[in-house]
Amino acid sequence: MTSAAGRGSLVEGEFVFTAEDFRHIASMLHAHSGIALSEGKAALVYSRLAKRLRVLGLRSFREYCALVEGVDGVDERQAMTAALTTNVTRFYREPHHFDDLRDRVMPKLVDTARAGGRVRLWSAACSNGQEPYSMALTLLSALPEAAELDVRILATDIDPNMVAQGHAGTYSEDALEPAPATLWRKYFDRADRGQWTAGAQLKRLVAFRELNLIGDWPMKGRFDVIFCRNVVIYFDDATQERVWSRFTPIMNPGATLYIGHSERVSGPASAQLQTAGLTTYRLGGRS
Repeated sequence: MTSAAGRGSLVEGEFVFTAEDFRHIASMLHAHSGIALSEGKAALVYSRLAKRLRVLGLRSFREYCALVEGVDGVDERQAMTAALTTNVTRFYREPHHFDDLRDRVMPKLVDTARAGGRVRLWSAACSNGQEPYSMALTLLSALPEAAELDVRILATDIDPNMVAQGHAGTYSEDALEPAPATLWRKYFDRADRGQWTAGAQLKRLVAFRELNLIGDWPMKGRFDVIFCRNVVIYFDDATQERVWSRFTPIMNPGATLYIGHSERVSGPASAQLQTAGLTTYRLGGRS
């Protein structure tokens, strides 16, 4: 193997990876997904995308950029985004949000649903489904008949592989361990080799769809609860502000937005969203 060091490469390795290559990839990723990469991420980008070059039989990052940018590059743009996206998730991650959902938010939503009203929740960066299923378990703990009412959870992610995993709804017992045992053992069905699969009520409540947060949003109705956690932190400031501002018009008055522990609402949306707890916001007035 020939080392690329000494030929203008940012990273020592099999392929030359120049600053121009990095800027090109960072620009394409930002345009496609909103994710902003600093040059300090060069080694990470190289290590993850060098695998794609090998799979595709390409000889350089310049060839790879040409492929991704070309008319036949749609699939590889998705693969590039998936390779460069961090999918860290777990059941009941940041559990105070689920406590708040159960204790503060659900009593009113239970009344609405039982009176025949419409209740909608959105997991806006659902990864492999552990967040929306945590939402569904919390919902079912307060409203056991939720699946029979006009209550639904939309779960979206930019990565089609994550959407497919969420739709399958199969997890190890270790993955389910952070969830209340009385709930997950009730609503998940035992599968093969120590795996558990989301049962019929969970599958009926949660709908998985592919969606890019900086692309078009086809949803027509408003939401009572939105979880958008640990994804906007990867966007630049302007993109963050645009995303927050797109949420408020599709939230019902009094709706709740949960965000990640390192995130803060900024821009025009901050005038409409009032703090309701730790990284928890409530839409005040009418949007």
